[in-house]
Amino acid sequence: MGKLQVSFVNNSEVSRRNILIMPPEPPMEYLFNDPSNSIYIGRTKIFNVPFYWTPQVVANPHIVVVGVTGSGKSYFIKTLLLRNSYVWNTNALIIDWSSEYKEWVQESNGKVVSLGKGSYINLLDTGGMRPYDRIKQIMRSLGILTDINNYPEQKRLTEQFIEKAYLINKYQLDRVEQKDELGKPIRPPTLKDVVLLLEKYSKTSSYQFPAELENAIYRLKKLTKPGEDFFSRQSTVKLSSLLSSGLVDIDLSGLPDENFRALASLTLLQFVKEKMRQTGFKSKKGLDLIVVLDEAWKIAQDENSDAVMLIREGRKYNFGLIVASQNPTDISETILSNAGTVFVFRTSFMKYTNYLQTAIHFSNFMKDELTRLNVGQCAVHMMLSATTNYPSTFLLNKVEGEEPSKDYYIDLYDLMDKKMRAKYMGGSVSINKNDLRRRLLHYGLNETKIDEVSRMFEKSNRHLNVVQFVLKLQNYGVIRDNLSDLLKEAGVGDSTIINIFNAVDEAMSGSLGDVDDVTVKKRQ
Repeated sequence: MGKLQVSFVNNSEVSRRNILIMPPEPPMEYLFNDPSNSIYIGRTKIFNVPFYWTPQVVANPHIVVVGVTGSGKSYFIKTLLLRNSYVWNTNALIIDWSSEYKEWVQESNGKVVSLGKGSYINLLDTGGMRPYDRIKQIMRSLGILTDINNYPEQKRLTEQFIEKAYLINKYQLDRVEQKDELGKPIRPPTLKDVVLLLEKYSKTSSYQFPAELENAIYRLKKLTKPGEDFFSRQSTVKLSSLLSSGLVDIDLSGLPDENFRALASLTLLQFVKEKMRQTGFKSKKGLDLIVVLDEAWKIAQDENSDAVMLIREGRKYNFGLIVASQNPTDISETILSNAGTVFVFRTSFMKYTNYLQTAIHFSNFMKDELTRLNVGQCAVHMMLSATTNYPSTFLLNKVEGEEPSKDYYIDLYDLMDKKMRAKYMGGSVSINKNDLRRRLLHYGLNETKIDEVSRMFEKSNRHLNVVQFVLKLQNYGVIRDNLSDLLKEAGVGDSTIINIFNAVDEAMSGSLGDVDDVTVKKRQ
């Protein structure tokens, strides 16, 4: 007869035994939502439940995403934007701090606006709002990005002369629509106009605080210098069209420093906020617009920034804000604690995990699990709109994402060995990435091997020498009949295929030297 023995175990060990405990996942009704009105993300780690995200079950549609480079953070955001477009026809505006999304947006047939590389935004452009409101926004931005709040007289002078510049251009400060006597839109002033007005005032008046006036001029002049006047020219970007143009990337990498990028980000967020308020409530499914703010620590951290104000806005305007960062401490705790959903991918340091635990309140079991996340795995925290006795933080086994269709290129150029012997095959052929994956699955390759083939293409800018390509697939067990069919469908002729297999045989025999040393060179 056995003995009953008492032992002490930690809570994470107990949780794995699945007895007399509350499951570490919300109920299925919060996870498995209507596929026609939600976004599929992946399956939960514990019970393998399909997770479909929808703003209807959370307090607001705003999202925070954290994770180091290579953890799957950007891949997840791209997947989320694409699927929002498919399901709800949602527009997306990416405020792209370091040009991370530019190429992907182009491949997705989206629009790229490169500030500092030929595109400009006039800081005094009202974008369809009252000048009074725009002036307040400009002053709030200057307060975040400069020390102007420490100098009340300089702040007063700056605000006064921005207002004067509007009035000289015949703006009515309390009106949205601004038209001249002929009914044409009025051209807005620029910061250069404001500087000229201040300099004229400095020369023609006996202002009692000349040092304050000079410093106010100097602060604005830094934004109007030739080569750095990105916000002091007339806008080349029609702001109102950005919110209804599908997928739009605002590439900020051409701006010279963090302050210029932060000013652009704040201006765009302010415009979005006012536009959504003007549009008002819409009773419809999904979201009209998603704004992505990635690695913008300077404004995601400041409690007075528009990012914090926007995250507090509920679902009533039908738009969502995604704030993403490698470092969670770069994101205000107010943003973290008020976001409807937080996705936590792998992080670098325990102090980051501690910060997240304080902000969104998950268990020690979950904290322990976060240290073991692999690429594509994440924890999801949902601020549910209805009270439940179940945990609101759970684990996803993997984000099951997607990318826009790409072509891979198989190069048939001269194959050169170390002895400089050449076999000319001529040109390149393309094959769709997704078609290649399907074909390789049909040939019996598993996902790991297919991913390795894809990585070979990606490492060389989506181009791969045909001999390396065939050798890799042969090593994975793909027979030559199938390889021949694959090459024929890509447009390679029979005689060229014979030459390819001859070159492969030579490479296998060692007569071409180390295959890794094989280089590709066009015939002269």
